[in-house]
Amino acid sequence: MRDIYQNITDQIVSALENGVRPWHQPWNAAHMEGRVALPLRHNGVAYRGVNVLALWMQAMAKGYAAPVWMTFRQALALGANVRKGEKGSLVVYADKITRTETNAATNEESIRDIHYMKGYVVFNAEQIDGLSDLYYAKPAPTTPTIQRIGRMESFFSATGVTVRHGGNRAYYSVSTDHVQMPPIESFRDPESYYATLAHETTHATKHPTRLDRDFGRKRFGDEGYAMEELVAELGAAFLSADLELTPELRDDHASYIEHWLKVLKSDNRAIFTAASHAQRAADFLHSLQDKNAVQADAA
Repeated sequence: MRDIYQNITDQIVSALENGVRPWHQPWNAAHMEGRVALPLRHNGVAYRGVNVLALWMQAMAKGYAAPVWMTFRQALALGANVRKGEKGSLVVYADKITRTETNAATNEESIRDIHYMKGYVVFNAEQIDGLSDLYYAKPAPTTPTIQRIGRMESFFSATGVTVRHGGNRAYYSVSTDHVQMPPIESFRDPESYYATLAHETTHATKHPTRLDRDFGRKRFGDEGYAMEELVAELGAAFLSADLELTPELRDDHASYIEHWLKVLKSDNRAIFTAASHAQRAADFLHSLQDKNAVQADAA
């Protein structure tokens, strides 16, 4: 099998070279009716990390509306079958094997974990005949905006990240540990405000008191800077999908594409690293939520 890291990296590089950020494109696809759904396994569990990007790109390229993906055997187990001639999409999973090694000099044994990545092929529900209507259903309509704003306020408040308003720039300051946001009135709609806040709050997870993430940034535009921005972009995309938001395509981020291409072309594992850190950031922010308060607010 062709190198898994290179395969997925090449897809993302190709999209970026065409000016498309694949973690944003699904929101613009007509077949998604303005919304995005996280790719789901046959059992309804959402894919994570780099697999989200890989399947979003495949859905975009092939025009799939159904968010559900499964293996050939999983389709058979459901009494369905993949149509003849359909080509599957590559996803990956990480695993490890444990080996016991003996030191030839001391004769002492030690245990070592060897981590590896393995790929497998899945098919979209729209490539499969015989599934129940449940697998083809489109996402339910979004809740009214006023309700979703309340839920957004509850979510970001629960993270404990300080947010200050003023000026015309959105950024995160690690030295003062705060997110700076323009007034909400300066955004074209509330969703744009909260999607931008998701990006900056993802940056805030790098603080030493949170996830202590550091890619060795020394100056604007270097590889460490580009990796952190890529993590924030992906983290915001993952959060936006979770929170039913439309991500904000910011003009000031267009210049990052060149930096991202440089990083991805020099290291075919960079997108896996960035997606892993982004997923960790999204999970961390979710872990801070008072679920009862969020559910009560959304009710």
